[in-house]
Amino acid sequence: MKGDGRCLKLFLALLILFLQNVKGGEVGHNHNHSHSLRDAKVTVRCIERERQALLAFKRALVDHFNHLSSWGSEAQKQDCCRWEGVYCSNQTGHVIQLDLGYSFPAKMIQLDLGYYHKYPFQGKVISPKLIELQHLQYLDLSLIDFYGIQIPDFIGSLTNLRNLRLSSCHFIGPIPSSFGNLTQLQNLDLSYNQLQPENLNWLLALSSLTDLDLRANNLSLPPPPTPILSTTLYKTNSSTSLENVHLSDNHLTSSIFLWLSNYSTSLVSLYLSNNNLSGFIPDFIGNMSSLEYLGLSDNKIEGANPNSFARLCNLRTLWLQRNHLSGQLSQLLPRCAQNSLEALDLSENVLAGSLNNLTSFSSLKALYLDANQLSGKIPESIGQMSQLKYINFSINQLSGKIPESIGQMSQLEEIDFSMNSLEGVVSETHFLKLSNLYHLDLSSNSLVLNFHSDWVPPFQLSYINLASCKVGPLFPKWLQTQNHSSQLDISNAGISDILPSWFWSNFRNAGVINLSQNLIRGIFTNLTVEFPYNPELHLSSNQIEGPIPSTLLQASYLDLSNNNISGSLSFLCASADMSLTYLNLSSNSFAGELPDCWSHLETLVMLDLSNNAFSGKIPTTIGSLFEMQTLKLRSNRFVGELPSSLKNCASLEVIDLGDNKLSGPIPTWLGKLGNESIIYDDDASFIWKGRMQTYKSTLGLVKRIDLSSNRLTGEIPSEITRLVGLISLNLSRNQLTGQITPEIGNLESLDSLDLSRNQIDGRIPTSLARIDRLSFLDLSYNNLSGKIPTGTQLQSFDPLDYAENPLLCGPPLKKMCADQNETTD
Repeated sequence: MKGDGRCLKLFLALLILFLQNVKGGEVGHNHNHSHSLRDAKVTVRCIERERQALLAFKRALVDHFNHLSSWGSEAQKQDCCRWEGVYCSNQTGHVIQLDLGYSFPAKMIQLDLGYYHKYPFQGKVISPKLIELQHLQYLDLSLIDFYGIQIPDFIGSLTNLRNLRLSSCHFIGPIPSSFGNLTQLQNLDLSYNQLQPENLNWLLALSSLTDLDLRANNLSLPPPPTPILSTTLYKTNSSTSLENVHLSDNHLTSSIFLWLSNYSTSLVSLYLSNNNLSGFIPDFIGNMSSLEYLGLSDNKIEGANPNSFARLCNLRTLWLQRNHLSGQLSQLLPRCAQNSLEALDLSENVLAGSLNNLTSFSSLKALYLDANQLSGKIPESIGQMSQLKYINFSINQLSGKIPESIGQMSQLEEIDFSMNSLEGVVSETHFLKLSNLYHLDLSSNSLVLNFHSDWVPPFQLSYINLASCKVGPLFPKWLQTQNHSSQLDISNAGISDILPSWFWSNFRNAGVINLSQNLIRGIFTNLTVEFPYNPELHLSSNQIEGPIPSTLLQASYLDLSNNNISGSLSFLCASADMSLTYLNLSSNSFAGELPDCWSHLETLVMLDLSNNAFSGKIPTTIGSLFEMQTLKLRSNRFVGELPSSLKNCASLEVIDLGDNKLSGPIPTWLGKLGNESIIYDDDASFIWKGRMQTYKSTLGLVKRIDLSSNRLTGEIPSEITRLVGLISLNLSRNQLTGQITPEIGNLESLDSLDLSRNQIDGRIPTSLARIDRLSFLDLSYNNLSGKIPTGTQLQSFDPLDYAENPLLCGPPLKKMCADQNETTD
């Protein structure tokens, strides 16, 4: 996610730079041009047949927001040159521009307000009457939903077109060959459709084309077996007009380079990200002396040849993130662009080497090298890179100290050095001139932050992550100066102090607060702060005492586990309109009965109250938590039967009620739970394979039931075998009787089965031997009899897994069956 936000930020910044350098044909009409056309409408009226053509076009559209209200037949609307999105020649009155695309005023308002839940215009046909607009030079229908129709052929008859934009229209099928008639076309944008052209030979005729955008289509889907662009595009003439090519998000292979070799001197920007490019970047790329923007991210590129960047002396942006690049970092650096390169992203590859060769790139503003295998120290000379705004060296093997010279880099806005082996002291000097800094991540290093108690930082941070750094033992007072933080993580930071009174009001606008795994002590005294953004609050593994204030229930995620919190949970009954999805109060000092008022926590997905001293019956209203996927009440003193209301929790996939005093039979409705839901993606612990196991971010694939160490009686219901996705079933240490159901083999996903220390009798079903994923089995201390079924899995377990079943025989037990021919069922 972090990488996606970074790319968007870079894209928007560079798009502005890009548009500033693209010819007028790319922009289509600038503001001065638009105003001159609009002013001309005072004296020029539109042509009647063109007005009728536009009205026919409007009639074929569904205008959800009445954006075309200025288009009409009424007397005051007769002049189509005054219609929104229509521009006429001030000399002839002919319509020369129809712009209903991204720059259409009403659409711009929607984009600003984030209204794009539906397309503003929809239509199942483009009226062929548009062919009357023979003087049209600019046509933009982007973001009109045409319901998966094909681009009509008559568009190719509008031969005066200079700019044609049909982006994000849901067009399918081929691109009309009639496009070859658009010989004056300078800009063509067909991006974000589902076009799958039979060929692109029509490009041969477009000798004036400077900008081509075909991103996010199906340019090279098999069949045909030979990619389209490798067999047609490379045949085009060696026109030097093409400057900007965007072919990202297709299925292109490295054969695209055959065609690109025709444009080695004219291209200014080239984007081929998210394709199927592989191998090495070819040498001829190095001959693209005009190239300023090169995007090759999200491919399978393995490296660059020595001459791949030889003459790219004007290169401003190089994106190679998320490839298979290996070798030394220095081999990927475009030396010729030392004075021009502004953005370099080589993240998420397997590059090695040091950072020593970077400081000569004096114009760099964005440098991303995260998730590689870089080693060595951050050089002191990095302070010479005075233009840097964004720097990310995270997830590498860097060591040593952070150089103090970084404090001189006054343009820095983002620093991410997380997940390395950096050490040493970080002081005020490191931030001396960083007044623009808003993102700081030094987490997962061995750094010691040592600031004077009265230090006032020059910055206002939005994102602070100092997890696993030495921030304490005192709570960092400088945080009181940070009033605009959206995320704060100082977990596992060696803090053994009382949480200061100013903290909650200072960070009330944060979306994430993580203070876990410290020794923070004290109580929540008179806490009444309002949290407008329903934050995630991670406060586990501290020494917090006393009751929980109801104000914390404004959170969407609340983890107070492993503290010394006590008191009643009755405050849950008084809270309304909660958006709480995750509540973890495990391993505290709670006691007494649970309040029976859970029905208004309707958004709750995960509830963990384990390892406390709760008693009484499980409240029936817990069964009204219809979204709940994980329920953990382990190691309490609950009594009685499992409430039947739990059968209403159809999303339940993790049930851990072990180590209580529950009684009665195992309910049959357990077999109907959790068959279609997706589990909450967070850490969870279970008694599995005889010991406590913790699973991180894997619960989307698991279903587990733990009812161990209770007083349950009766037989194991056969309905449980309907849970074909069950991975762990622990019913040990109860008073269960009867036989193991023969349908046990239906649990094909089962990895762990523990039925030990019950009173189960009869034979082991042969179907159990069919579960080839079973890696843990404990049937000991029961009354099982007969021969252990023959199967690779069952004979591979330790004899102790079958111990204390006096009438059981056969491998792996040493006790042989009296009749070697004895059947197992």
